[in-house]
Order: sequence, then C-alpha cells, then structure tokens
Amino acid sequence: MRADALGLFWEDRPPPPKEKAEKAKRTPPDPVWLRPDYLPGLEEALRFPMLVMNDAEVLHAAMTRDRLLFDIECYENYFIASFRSLATGKAVFFEMYDGHPLDVGKLRWVLENTTTVGFNSLSYDLPITFLALAGKPNALLKHATNQIILEGWRGSDVMKQYKVKGVKIDHIDLIEVAPLRASLKIYGGRLHVPRMQDLPFHPDTVLSPEQIACVRWYNINSDLTSTAFLHECLRDHLDLRTTLSNETGIDLRSKSDAQIAEAVIAEEMTRRMGRRPEKPVIEVGTAYRYRVPHFIRYQSQLMNWALSVVANANFLVDETGSIGMPEEIKALQLDINGSVYRMGIGGLHSSESTAAHHSDENYILIDKDVTSYYPFIILNLGLYPHHLGPTFLHVYKNIVDRRIAAKERGDKVTADSLKITINGSFGKLGSKYSILYSPDLLIQVTVTGQLSLLMLIERLELAGIHVVSANTDGIVIKCPRKGQHVMDQIIAQWEQDTGFQTEGTIYKSLYSRDVNNYIAVKEDGSTKCKGAYANPWASKKNMAERLHKNPTNTICVEAVEALLTKNVPIMTTVRGCKDITKFVSVRSVKGGAVKVWDRIPPPAHSSQEELLKLAGFVPFSKDSWVREGDTIGRAAMNTERAYKTAWDELSKPGLTEYLGKSIRWYYAVGVQGEIVYATNGNKVPRSDGAKPMMDLPDEFPSDVDFEWYEQECEKILQAIGYSSKA
Repeated sequence: MRADALGLFWEDRPPPPKEKAEKAKRTPPDPVWLRPDYLPGLEEALRFPMLVMNDAEVLHAAMTRDRLLFDIECYENYFIASFRSLATGKAVFFEMYDGHPLDVGKLRWVLENTTTVGFNSLSYDLPITFLALAGKPNALLKHATNQIILEGWRGSDVMKQYKVKGVKIDHIDLIEVAPLRASLKIYGGRLHVPRMQDLPFHPDTVLSPEQIACVRWYNINSDLTSTAFLHECLRDHLDLRTTLSNETGIDLRSKSDAQIAEAVIAEEMTRRMGRRPEKPVIEVGTAYRYRVPHFIRYQSQLMNWALSVVANANFLVDETGSIGMPEEIKALQLDINGSVYRMGIGGLHSSESTAAHHSDENYILIDKDVTSYYPFIILNLGLYPHHLGPTFLHVYKNIVDRRIAAKERGDKVTADSLKITINGSFGKLGSKYSILYSPDLLIQVTVTGQLSLLMLIERLELAGIHVVSANTDGIVIKCPRKGQHVMDQIIAQWEQDTGFQTEGTIYKSLYSRDVNNYIAVKEDGSTKCKGAYANPWASKKNMAERLHKNPTNTICVEAVEALLTKNVPIMTTVRGCKDITKFVSVRSVKGGAVKVWDRIPPPAHSSQEELLKLAGFVPFSKDSWVREGDTIGRAAMNTERAYKTAWDELSKPGLTEYLGKSIRWYYAVGVQGEIVYATNGNKVPRSDGAKPMMDLPDEFPSDVDFEWYEQECEKILQAIGYSSKA
C-alpha cells in the first residue's frame, strides 16, 4: 500500500520537489604566482645554457638565408627581441632596460638582412619592434602593446599614430599558415614541445633584475622553441607557398589557404580585366532562393516534399555578412528507410549513434566519396560570383585544369600548391571582407552537394541497398553481395546524371559513436579514424594534422585500434607503451590553471626500485623490502606496501603551483589535490587524478595509472558499439 493512501482513496498529489543541494562556492587559490619572490626557473635562467651567435655567425646566417626564429617580450621597464637560428640553434637577442640601451643599428641590420620567422609577428612583434627602432622608450612600447593586445588596435594603426615606418624585411608569419586559431602555447602542446610555459609574470609587472633574467630565458627557450616546432610541422606547407610565390610573383608564405586563393584569383582577374576586382556590398537582410539544378530529381513523396521546402525557403544575410540555413530546412528530419538525415550549411549529416557494421559473407561495406565535390559543383553548374562575372569561372577552371595536368605528369609539388587555391577559394565565399564574397554561390554549392547525395541515397534505398552513414561529401553503403552489380549501376547512373565522380574504399568494419566520430577498419587492416578518435600523432605523413586538435590520451585510441584490427588485448598495448606523450592531455584553461597539491609527489623516477632505494629500502627477499641495516627482516614489507611508505615519506607538504593558460598532464597513481581555475577555484574538467607535466621527462614515469587508461579504452569501445561477440 502506498504511504499516501487514506482509507479507500488515494491522495494522488505529486511528491514535493526535491530540494536542490546548493553548490559550495569555491574560493580562488592564493595567487602565489603574483608575489615578488615568485621566480620560476631562476637558477636555469641565470645559468642561461644557450649558445649565443657572434657577429660572424649572424653574417653567415644572412648570407645563407638561414631562417631566424623571432619573438619579443615587452614590459613597462623591459624589452627584448630575440632571434634563434633554425640551422644551429644559437640565439642573438637585443634588450632595452634601465642602464642598457637598445642596439638599434645591429637590430635593424638583422631584420633587414636575414629571413625571420614569427608567430602573430606581423600584427604584434614587428610593429612594436619598429617602434623600438624609432627610439621609443619602454613605457611607450608597453602602451602600444596594450593598444594592440587589449584594445584590438591594428599594428599598422599604432605605427601610424606614432608616425613610425617599418623597415624592409624578409619575414614569414606562421599564424595564418597554421590551420586553426590557437595560441602558440597550445600549438606547442599539440606538437609535444619539451616545455609548456606561460609568460612568467603578469604583463603589468615592473620587473626586478631576477625577473628580467626569467623573462629573457622564457623568451628564448620557451616561445622560440615552440615556434621552431611549429615551423618544422608546417615545412611542407611553407614549401608549397614558396612554390606558389615564385610562380605568381606574390609573397604568399604568410597566408592561409583561403587568403592564398583570394590573392591568386584576384591577381589573375586583374590581369584579365585590366582592373582589380572590388569587394561587393550586400545589405543585411538580403534574401536568396536556392535554384534547383536540372539533374536534381526524386522518386519518393518525402524527398519531393523536402525539395519544395528547400526551393521555397529564404536564405538571409545576417549582421556579420554570413548566411545561415533557414529554420524550415534545419527542422527537416528526413527518414529514409530508418536512417535520419539533416541538412546544414556545413553539409549533410546522418544521425546514427553507437553503431557497428561489418562486411561478412552476406554484405559488403563500402565508403563512397565524391571527388573534389565543391570545385566540380562550381564547374559543372557554371557558377560564379555575379560581381566578378564569367571571368571568374575561366580563371577557376584554368587553375583546376593546371592541377589535373600536374597530377598526370607526376608533378606533386605543383599539383598540391594549386590544390590550395582550388579548395581555399570556397572558404572566402562567405566572407564579406573578400573579393570572392558571394552568399548565393555558397548556398548553391553547399545545398546542391546535399541534395545530390540525398538523391543517390534515395536511389540506393529504393533498390534495397542500405546507406548506414552520410557526411558532407560521401556515404557508407552496406550492400548485399548479391546486389553489388545493382549498386554499381545506380552509382554509375548517378555520376552520369550529375557529372560527379566517386572513389570507393571497402571497409571490414565501421564503429561509430556518431557520424563525426568513428573508427573504420579497411580491408588491409589500416584504419580511418575521425573526430575524437583521430590520431594524427600516429603517422608522419601529414604532421600539420596534429595542429587541429589537442592530444588526449592517444594511447587509448591506439589500444582500441590494435584490438579492432589485430585482436591485441587493451592491456597489452597500454602497459607495453613507454612513450609518455601518448598518455598526456593538453587543454586551454581560461584565466590560467593551478594545481593545488595536498602533497607534492617525490621527484620523477623510472622505477619502483629507484624510489624505494631513495627512501632507504633494500631488497630482503623476492617480493619484500627492509630498511637499510635491518639484516634479519623484522620490519619486512611487500613491494606494494614498501613503495607506498616510500612515496608518502618522500612527498612534500602541499603547495599551490601555477601551471598557466595552456596545460599538460597525465593520470598518475596516488595523485591527490586538484587542478583548478585560477580565477574562481572551480575544478578543471577531467582533472581527477591528473598530474601536471609541463616539462616532458627524460624517462617514462613509474606512476602512470594504467588502470585509468584501460577503463577509458572500455568507454570508447562501448561508445562505438563494439561487441567481442561480433
């Protein structure tokens, strides 16, 4: 009987709402990093274990066009501009502080006569350096720094304000060449630099001599090292840009793919038109309709209705100049034989989750991607920005034809450099700051791509051939083996109707968390991993892919791959790995992160045995230890207990350790305390059991929590629908 029963009647009122437990408000940690006696790495900074370039070596760097890495730091009472040779690793630096004037002549000569490489240097480092060359004092340099960094001024506008002109330089800025807008510190973490370190002192600090030493060492050893790693990672991209620069006569080395596309097309358009094309002005609220190409035809009532929704929708230009998908199209959930598809400006996406599919004696699993999808939509439909006219199409087709010809004759460098222009141009169609700005063209390309794929999906499903996944420019088909010839005929007819071409890859298995996160096993045992499971650190083929995401326990993906492809137990892969970079996590923490230790673990050691001996233990029997001098073993302990005792004894009382805004850690046994936000004391997500590793160790740590990583592997397997019985 219910507790609220009264006699023969129920008092059927809802139970009172549960009182929400109030979240305990956290207190920010004590900011010990702001104290005057906070001097991180002072001993190393004073030793300055870095070779310095003499004048002859600087001259040799200029003559050989050796690239010099370049970076500055600017405080109220201190300025430093540093250069480091990529060839030799030696550095030369220029400082200005009280009693130490800047060597303007030599600094100017280095800038004018060498090839320099920086990060965000065109926007910040060079403008501030030009002010320094003009004789501006430290206080003004710091004020100009604040204008650029805090107030958003352009470097050129700051120079104009102080009536300062730059000097002629040969310079490469890596910030646009890198694929995403991340900080140099994060890029360094993604490339596993030996040290991740924030600016040691608050930018508004008036530096003491000891703090100056720390900043000098940080500037040369940390920032320039990260720049060196980034340059090496982007070397192929820089080589392609150099090739294009030599071909076009335009310096493209510091430009993104999209910027290169705009520059190259603009140059060619100018040559053909006799004038430089201008950016169009399109009013906010301008509405466009999608124009249905002649080949888009559906057979089902559902898809014909969806086509009418798309054709009658208004695509509106918003305040930013961007154009989004109308709500009525975003609301479409197209259920085709149990698979649900959604349309968006970014492309078509299916909605599967936690799904596993396999090729077997009855079915074949095949991935079909459309070759150069967006470029061929533009060419096949004869699309061009209205303000540029058909000349654009001639220029674009010429670039595509030249790339095809380069590929056919085996000229990979030229082919790859032209590919940058072809693919990069699409990225500018939605930018109101570009001469290629064309919202209606963007709509035509992206929507046509989606409707064309949906047409192929419909044809396959009507023939009894199931599509298990779709994403932007491709689909995955689970085809009955006896119906393979039917599938081939349908795809061939679709290619003929649309003018597109497809490439196929056969999968043994496809394990999906969702459409953007999956592991596909190919026939040869290799894998295609996307999203959370992508592991660009496993291959040296395209190192720049590492810049797209933070490394997060990549050993787990490797272990899952080994299980799926070779049936290697998870434990074997995880515990057999001795590369600590595969166990680390890297992330940004707004406002900075702090490790608040309950106690500080002992120094890094390579084995249990080393730590035990450090604590004064000696072996007594096969699995027992005693204190040195205990010859009869009165206080013998097994290895596990002795290790815990040693660890506790060698641990130090808890302290607050400032880590920075870009941090790195691994999961370790026995780690107590939290990593928290410096601003509010809240815990950084997924930092339970995390041990900071801002410096990579020389040897593999002995306290790695293998069980944590094994459990993480099991979570991945569950998320992708893996079953040991499959």
